[in-house]
Amino acid sequence: QVQLVESGGGMVQTGGSLRLSCAASGRTFSMFAMIWFRQAPGKEREFVAAISWNGGSRYYADSVKGRFSISRDDAKNTVYLQMNSLKPEDTAVYYCNAQFLGGAYQYEPGNFDSWGQGTQVTVSS
Repeated sequence: QVQLVESGGGMVQTGGSLRLSCAASGRTFSMFAMIWFRQAPGKEREFVAAISWNGGSRYYADSVKGRFSISRDDAKNTVYLQMNSLKPEDTAVYYCNAQFLGGAYQYEPGNFDSWGQGTQVTVSS
């Protein structure tokens, strides 16, 4: 099992950019698909993006496709979420999670039992 710590959130104006990081503990990071989720105030947690365990595939929610990019650096045990052209509706707490030998597809947040503290992203209009 990996432990995850998200960082990089902040407040930006519409159209701005942020890069989120998720640092993982453990020596088996490279064997985990990494997934980003987000939860806006008053809404359920939702899938944002995933990268397969071998980094060969990526999958995005329609709402972020073309604006967000997920990547991983296995040497640093870190997954990134580059967010460009941010919109007020991207405002949320962003969380990462991991799936052993997982692929890149739309994951359900209800399938994960453990979560980090998340990182807050606020986009002002």
